[in-house]
Amino acid sequence: MRRLAVLTFAAVACAGALITAEAWAQTQPKPKPVAPPVKSSTTPPNAQTPTQPEQAPPRPAVPSAQPEAAPSEATLGVPFYPSMEFIESYDAGTGQRFYIFGTTAGFADIVAYYRSVLKQRGELVFEEPPTHQFDIGRYNEATMAFPPSITVKDFTWGGMEGYPNPRGGTGTARFRTVIQVVPMAAAAPPVKR
Repeated sequence: MRRLAVLTFAAVACAGALITAEAWAQTQPKPKPVAPPVKSSTTPPNAQTPTQPEQAPPRPAVPSAQPEAAPSEATLGVPFYPSMEFIESYDAGTGQRFYIFGTTAGFADIVAYYRSVLKQRGELVFEEPPTHQFDIGRYNEATMAFPPSITVKDFTWGGMEGYPNPRGGTGTARFRTVIQVVPMAAAAPPVKR
């Protein structure tokens, strides 16, 4: 189970790093064209100097695709913490998707919320950074890439500033806590506790 949690959050961390790197690259200034070299006074007037190839005019910015619509509690079959915001979903393979949400609420508050609504303790899979997982369905290795679960991770651990919001414009620059939801497949029976 810990190995799956490691793989799950490794995928989230890689995706987050790619999103952050892409956003960072888009905000960096573009290099300016270099001016042609100044001709020396010792160059004979008839001598040909190599010319620099013309730079292509800058391409117009391509509008990005519309952001993915946020799923609902009914769509995923799990309760949502009241202030969590949808970030993105990813193909997990074998017909599964996992959904990433962020919130400005603290890690302990989110864990307490899910303990209450799911009526289970869940499992602290990592102490550093704190990562807590709640199983919401049976895992079938033959048909699933990830176990149906809700995983909560603290992004302020060790002095981190929080998970950067790749969607921007929503008012929240960074999320203190990230929640990953892997919904239960239609054929998977719920976990009995």
